[in-house]
Parts: sequence; structure tokens; C-alpha cells
Amino acid sequence: MSGSARSFWLAAPGRGEIRVESVPDPARDEILVRTLYSGVSRGTETLVFRGGVPDSQHDLMRAPYQEGDFPAPVKYGYLNVGVVEQGPPSLAGRTVFCLYPHQTRYVVPASAVTVIPDGVPPERAVLAGTVETAVNAAWDAAPLVGDRIAVVGGGMVGCSVAGVLAGFPGARVQLIDADPARAAVASALGVGFATPAEADDDCDVVIHASATSAGLARSLELLAPEATVIELSWYGDEPVPVPLGEFFHSRRLTVRSSQVGGIRPGRRRTYGERLGLALDLLHDARFDALITGKSAFGELPSVMPRLASGALPALCHLVSYEGE
Repeated sequence: MSGSARSFWLAAPGRGEIRVESVPDPARDEILVRTLYSGVSRGTETLVFRGGVPDSQHDLMRAPYQEGDFPAPVKYGYLNVGVVEQGPPSLAGRTVFCLYPHQTRYVVPASAVTVIPDGVPPERAVLAGTVETAVNAAWDAAPLVGDRIAVVGGGMVGCSVAGVLAGFPGARVQLIDADPARAAVASALGVGFATPAEADDDCDVVIHASATSAGLARSLELLAPEATVIELSWYGDEPVPVPLGEFFHSRRLTVRSSQVGGIRPGRRRTYGERLGLALDLLHDARFDALITGKSAFGELPSVMPRLASGALPALCHLVSYEGE
């Protein structure tokens, strides 16, 4: 055995704990990774933390290396950056990204990790999974040169989308959020900002990521005739009223889902290529604006309730494994 590791588990909805577990020796096609950083994606992970995954979605919501079942006990997470301690010469000593929960050391197939490019700091690389979601959303939205684009919802996913689309040729990209403090993040990403009441309308495409029915309604209001809302929000077990009366039919509007589990037909890209693209985009230091908090791994049981309640505001909360 390679020894033991410490991992973060949701013991019951609203209560987390650190557990000790054994780590096997890696087989020929496996590697042993020591975690440097992991990231808490506040939207999805706090929904899991409060026990909000609907029964019908238990299988679809499973993370790649999740242990246990919803609602609890469950080991959940998917933003992990570490160093390969044992493995083939091509990977030994390399810094890698893996869709693994919050755990100090772990063994996975060598094919499960992606080497982080030189020049991308490991702290920033924890964003790879969310920037990959943003890349997928951009593929689904398929904006054209000169389009008027709104991103409604300045959480981690929405800000990642805005960062990916910033600088799109001739486009007007505006991040929209009810919290005026998100203006600083928008500025760092190089896009415009507005509150919902002040947002520019007549948009060719709106990408919705606020996970609120009010945000979805406002997204529809901002559309030009025959334009589309790309829906990125995951609502869990919450019912979502959608205003399909008034102007929805007369303006021939469309709401289309986007989910990172699938790639738009015709893109001719693999999941590995999509993740590789996300990591390449993270050479850009603008994305550092998405990391808004940091704590030690051992503090997760006390940090997660504060993230879930909003007492600790965050986009991506960075977890450090220094000393573990």
C-alpha cells in the first residue's frame, strides 16, 4: 500500500468531515498523485453540500471519482491539481489536473490526468474544469463577429464564460449581476458590467448562469427577436418558473440547454481536446480574478457551511494542501 490519505466527505446534508483512508500502490497503468490545490465550485458543490441533488439526477450528477451516494455520505469534487509521485517517466514529477474530489493523495489511471502546460500556475489550473464548461457554452452559443452578448449571472461559471468570450472580434460582451461588486471582476476580465436593471438589451445571444428564475426571465427580456438564451444554470431540486407568455412567442425566442457532459454535434473535438484548450486559455492571468478565497484543506468542514450559506462569498474557493 502507498499509505494513507485524508479526504473530505459530506457526512450528512450540511455537515462535512475529514476522513482517513488507505491509498493502494499504483498498478502499471496507474499513477499516484499528491494534491497541491483543489477548488470548490460554489454553485454545484454547495448544492451537493445542502443535499439538493434531486433523486432523478443522482446518477447523472456523479463526479468521476465520487465515492458514496447522494445525498450522503458522499465524497464529491472535481477540481484537483497535484504532482505525480509515482508513474511512468513521461508523467513522474509533472503537475497535472484531474477531476478528483478533495483528498491529499490518490491513485487514478494515467489516462485520467492532463498535464498542466508550462506557464500556467497550479493555483490557477484548478479553474480548468469550469473554464472547460465555459468553452463548451461558447461552442453551444456559437457567437458571430460583432454580436451583442450578455452573460447573466456573475458566479464562477458566468465569469468563466465572460473571460472566454472577452475580446471576441467586434463583440459587445457584458456581464450582468445583481451584486455591484462583480463589476471589479468584469473589469479584470476585460468585459462590460451592468446590474439587471441597467443591462443593454437587443442581444444576439444571452448566456444564463445565475441559477435563478429572475435571471432567466431577465435573460429572455434582453434578447433581440429570434435570438437565443443558452441555459447553463443547474437548479437541482428547485422548481423554475419560465415566462413563456407575453413576448416569448411573438419574438420567436429560444431557450437551449448547455451541459459539459456533451459536446455540440459537428464540433469534431474530443473531451480531452476540450480540456486541453481550457488549460491553454489559463495562461491568461485575467482568470486569477475568479479565485476569491483560500483556506487550508483541514478547514473544509468549517468552510463549506459558510460557502453554502453565503456567509463566505466566493467564485472559486482555493483549497491549499501545504503541509499535508
